[in-house]
Amino acid sequence: MAKTGTGPGRSHRDGITIIEAVHQFGTPEQAERWLIEQRWPDGVRCAYCGHDDIAMWKRPNSSLKWWRCKKRQGGCGKRFSVKTDSVMQQSKLSLDKWCMAIFLSTTSLKGVSSMKLHRDLGITQKSAWHLGQRIRKSFEDAQKDKMQGPAEIDETYIGGSAKNKHQFKREHIGGGPKGKDVLMGIKDREKNQIRAEHIPDNRGTTIKPFITANTTQDATVYSDDSSAYSGLRRAHEVVNHSIGEYVRGMAHTNGIESFWAMLKRGYAGTFHHFSAKHLQRYVDEFAGRHNIRLLDTLDQMKALARAGVGKQLTHQELIRPMHRQQPALLKGC
Repeated sequence: MAKTGTGPGRSHRDGITIIEAVHQFGTPEQAERWLIEQRWPDGVRCAYCGHDDIAMWKRPNSSLKWWRCKKRQGGCGKRFSVKTDSVMQQSKLSLDKWCMAIFLSTTSLKGVSSMKLHRDLGITQKSAWHLGQRIRKSFEDAQKDKMQGPAEIDETYIGGSAKNKHQFKREHIGGGPKGKDVLMGIKDREKNQIRAEHIPDNRGTTIKPFITANTTQDATVYSDDSSAYSGLRRAHEVVNHSIGEYVRGMAHTNGIESFWAMLKRGYAGTFHHFSAKHLQRYVDEFAGRHNIRLLDTLDQMKALARAGVGKQLTHQELIRPMHRQQPALLKGC
């Protein structure tokens, strides 16, 4: 349940200590029971067709609970477990490790690196990297509802400075944001929700369709004085950063800039690098964690466990060359 409060570190929320998390999810059986409750709160149904006429099925050499959907009365006859059709599908990791990884991901504001998951969970770094990317896939926002505003809009840039790169990696294109990846974000002030995406460039022809696709026509938006926002077909107020103006009444972008600051602290302090290929998943993680930040820790974990249903991310997809992947840009436009 969402709560309100202004204490430091959201102190009004009910948290879970590491010891409490281990007591609750410390064995595969405990973790499986909890995950089943989250996925099927009203009783187990077929993971493929949703049919409720099912029977327990014993799969050889598996400690998981398996069910078989009965073909009579319209069932599909397939076999499934709590991992089926979710980010956990085909994962060889035990469910207690999954639950502890979800706990660490929801309670670490700047994210969790694969090296930390590798050390904390006692798994290989390769498995930890795949696990972390699957959890980020769970954070992916499938919601297409437009924000009614008031909303803050702002873009930012991710990538190392050219002067810090090896000579052969430098792109001789000048300073500033050139050569960096562009992120565009919107914050709904009323609902305290963030939507952010990796976009191809910072031109108005790219930015303005993203804004109109994610806000209602009568929404009021606030931005800085970037020329990319000129001609925006929304009620639009601007703060002129170029002359040192950052707040004018209700006109400011402090909320979305605070989100960018958190993401960049994670970039610099936890991950050290986001590749362009995987950047959108990291952005989804930070936006998703922000959007559930008012919930108690256990409710955050529940939300993330449920969000992973219906999403899959194989290791082959992760390591596939970038040019073979469909870019996840401007979703909903």
